[in-house]
Amino acid sequence: MVETNFTVLDWSIVGAYLLGTVAVGLWANRYIRGMGDFLVAGRSLRTRLGIATMIGSELGLVTAMFAAQKGFTTGFAAFHIGLMAGVATLVVGITGFIVVPLRRMEVMTIPEFYQKRFGSRRLRIFGGLVLAAAGILNMGLFLRAGGEFVAGITGIEWEAVKWVMTAMILLVLIYTALGGMVSVVITDYVQFVVLSLGLLVACVLAVAKVGWSNLVAGVGQIHGDGGFNPFAADGVGGSYVGWMFFMGVISCAVWQTAVMRACAAESVAVVKRMYLWSSLGFMIRFMIPQFIGICALVYFFQSGDDTFFDAQGAVSGDSKVTMRAMPVFLGQLLPMGVIGLVAAGMIAAFMSTHDTYLLCWSSVITEDVVNPATGSRMSQQARLLLTRVLLFVIAGFLVIWGLWYELGQDLWDYMAVSGSIYFTGAFAILLLGIYWRGATAAGAFTALSIGLLAVVGLKPVQELLHIKDFLKDNGIGSEHIGLSLAALALLAMVIVSLLGSKGHGNSESQQR
Repeated sequence: MVETNFTVLDWSIVGAYLLGTVAVGLWANRYIRGMGDFLVAGRSLRTRLGIATMIGSELGLVTAMFAAQKGFTTGFAAFHIGLMAGVATLVVGITGFIVVPLRRMEVMTIPEFYQKRFGSRRLRIFGGLVLAAAGILNMGLFLRAGGEFVAGITGIEWEAVKWVMTAMILLVLIYTALGGMVSVVITDYVQFVVLSLGLLVACVLAVAKVGWSNLVAGVGQIHGDGGFNPFAADGVGGSYVGWMFFMGVISCAVWQTAVMRACAAESVAVVKRMYLWSSLGFMIRFMIPQFIGICALVYFFQSGDDTFFDAQGAVSGDSKVTMRAMPVFLGQLLPMGVIGLVAAGMIAAFMSTHDTYLLCWSSVITEDVVNPATGSRMSQQARLLLTRVLLFVIAGFLVIWGLWYELGQDLWDYMAVSGSIYFTGAFAILLLGIYWRGATAAGAFTALSIGLLAVVGLKPVQELLHIKDFLKDNGIGSEHIGLSLAALALLAMVIVSLLGSKGHGNSESQQR
């Protein structure tokens, strides 16, 4: 069992919080009268609540885990990820890039935009399948990340952790199925406050424990110049930094969970304000966990604990080992009571991400696959029922996938690659579909099909195709695959659109 300060008092704090979230779902259920209320909260989000719920859903436990892991494995150089995310969100907030036209069209999902813009029901169904498949695969390891956190901070065995995480998934399902986006927004707001306070307290105590001068010296000793300069760090470099900026744009303007917030905003002006103020949150959501991961790195290195290092004293290359460094560090650092509050905040983050993502992908399958396939003849109640059933089906898949999938790479890289199966093609469709009259449905089909090739970025797929060593020997990383496919999807969509009929570029469907 891992050494930890977690006590019965801390379990009580966590338990009380979890029960409170169920009460929110029961209360919010009275406001659900149709799919508009269930999916986009009646388009009633105002600026402050919109900012909190957007950051709250994106500042999930999985974010804290993969960000801390990046801080542990690359040092201060990992900060470039948060910086790129913040700059990208700020640019979107200033320009309204993609999200403002989507809000003006009053769509609830991105595949709905495909049909409105190109007049193709088949494109909407295909786009919905790709989006849902990539999204569910993307969140497939959220449960494992949450389990590693619980195991590390509480010290309980992995077998018991499985039951704890299953119980939390059930709680998320209850309040999300009952209250939809209304309960998601309310719980995200509370979770945002709790988690922010918890992370700030953890940072202060971590610096006090390790010492700032020791922190800087330790990173230099372990990682050298690469611990401070992302362009000199192993596995990073200029192309990876560019990939992170592109990922920043995707996460706030193309990824469905963020777009749902924009579509739920009260007005276009609120959308822009949400993104302008959220840019700081999108940056901090990476940097604070990364900083705690850096503190964990130096703490374990200087204490002589070789759990997270190999025989040569270098950081372990086993992603499952480095993922647990941050929660084990917090379990030994934080005092009784405080550790319960921080754990409650982190578990709140776990729930805030799951409620948003489960609602997002189940609604995409209902609204963009099943309902269009039936000729849009499903009633409001039938669609609500199907969406709620899909919440449980997807959650069941997550429990299974999260337990047997072998990661083989940093959690952040896995999420970037799995998400790129959708967004490399979707980015081309949104960019050209919104800002170019000549874009056609045939071009959009081509872009989505090219995006499917991004699955090659997953390590198990590379091993299956026997190309892992070839890519490694030639310095071809997931960032090169993702950026190349995004560029190829754009180029292919332009060429196919120009070669095909111009009739699909209907000016009436151009919404700016």
